[in-house]
Amino acid sequence: MSDPGPAQLAAISGLFSSGVIREMARKGRSSLFRKLACQTLLHEIVPNSECVSAIFEAAFAVLKREGLRNEYIYKAALAHNVLLGTHSLNTATMLCEFRVGQCKADLAILNGTATVYEVKSERDSLARLERQIAAYRKVFARAYVITAESHINGVLDSVPSDVGILVLSRRDQITTMREAVDCPDRTSSSAIFESMRTEEARLILQLLGLQIPAVPNTKLRCVLGELFAKLDPRTAHDGMVKVLKRTRNLLPLSDLVENLPRSLHAAALSIPIRRTDHLRLITAVNTPIEDAMSWA
Repeated sequence: MSDPGPAQLAAISGLFSSGVIREMARKGRSSLFRKLACQTLLHEIVPNSECVSAIFEAAFAVLKREGLRNEYIYKAALAHNVLLGTHSLNTATMLCEFRVGQCKADLAILNGTATVYEVKSERDSLARLERQIAAYRKVFARAYVITAESHINGVLDSVPSDVGILVLSRRDQITTMREAVDCPDRTSSSAIFESMRTEEARLILQLLGLQIPAVPNTKLRCVLGELFAKLDPRTAHDGMVKVLKRTRNLLPLSDLVENLPRSLHAAALSIPIRRTDHLRLITAVNTPIEDAMSWA
């Protein structure tokens, strides 16, 4: 396929959206997938005898071209090279679109420490980067920007020297231009608390051996916040890592990931799908294209 036009490219990107994946998981089919597949024209290139997975793989191959790469391609590279490459689902977990102050972190990986990755693809602007990194450094001990070669100079001018810089090469390989400094003491206990669910904050404090006062639910979060504010940053950060690795554990997704094409691994790891829906998603992805084109 030659480089797609704007509308076609938007449809190709849309195939990996939560709307498509969730609909497939709930129903075992997706009318949105059929609509987007028609708009991409990929169904005319991939033989009808192939399965839906072949459409996803073809779309992924198009998006991986330099100049067309979007956020999903960068997240997929991190999932494959870092989460499933350097680490594993047994030892690490991954957070996507994680709320930090007024920002949402693209992706974070928790292993022995907490590392955040901000994606700045060749299609992104760097206008918000300074504000985003300033927020992330209050919650995560390590921060990286993963970007395209065309953005390197702009990123260097925008972030502190303790922030790492990763580059996604033309061959879809991640190279390290600058390592991030691991500094949990730089974080903020209050900022960490604001990013936690109430139950996770309670678990962190209990892990640290702190007594939680008996108060009405309407006052609980306020009380937990007061206790968090008294913690030193390293203690709060390390408690966050331990608790989130348990509450956001991705190990139950191992079988799902193994039964999906490589192009959908990042989606499976980042889009919440009920365990009871896993088989329906796998079945949908293995549906012959000819049958999928009649999904309504």
